[in-house]
Amino acid sequence: MYNRKPFIVFEGIEGSGKSLHSKSLIDQLKKKRISYIYLREPGGTKNAEMIRRIIFNKNSDKLHKFTDTLLYLAARNENFINNIKPFYNKRIIICDRFVDSTIAYQGYGNGLKLDVLEIMQDSIFNKFHADLTIILDMDVKKFLNRVKKRKSGIQKYEKMNINFHKKIKNGFLEIAKKNKKRCIVLNADEDSITINK
Repeated sequence: MYNRKPFIVFEGIEGSGKSLHSKSLIDQLKKKRISYIYLREPGGTKNAEMIRRIIFNKNSDKLHKFTDTLLYLAARNENFINNIKPFYNKRIIICDRFVDSTIAYQGYGNGLKLDVLEIMQDSIFNKFHADLTIILDMDVKKFLNRVKKRKSGIQKYEKMNINFHKKIKNGFLEIAKKNKKRCIVLNADEDSITINK
């Protein structure tokens, strides 16, 4: 299904446990003394983290949806050029979000044209996708309880109404249906991740 040192991405709605499951996978890799790189999006490099601060600052909800999208793509490009492309197939790369989040959030959620987003990302990232995309699925109503417990506080997408998050959830499930070779869907409330020897 994927190469021996795969690029693995965790996707899902807010509070679905991407960081938790990433940590679980990393713990397994550490036990087996397997080298890895862990990244988050937006972020991953100094410049990408600067862009992240713009995306999530207190006035970011006033950004136009096209501006918001371009900022995500700019941060991803920095991460892709500096962290993903140079180390692909040399180390296991684990990433919290990647191109599918843009399709789900900016496309299904904010209503930007899916084909335009796909063309943009295919052009920028040369049709690059994860070897394995793990989509964490959960009941949308449960995410509010989880995000309230976050030390970082409520961020802009977490403030959106329940219908927005339903669109995101359905978007990720549609992505999984269209990309069965690289996507698997896990129940975020029940499944855990382990590495077979």
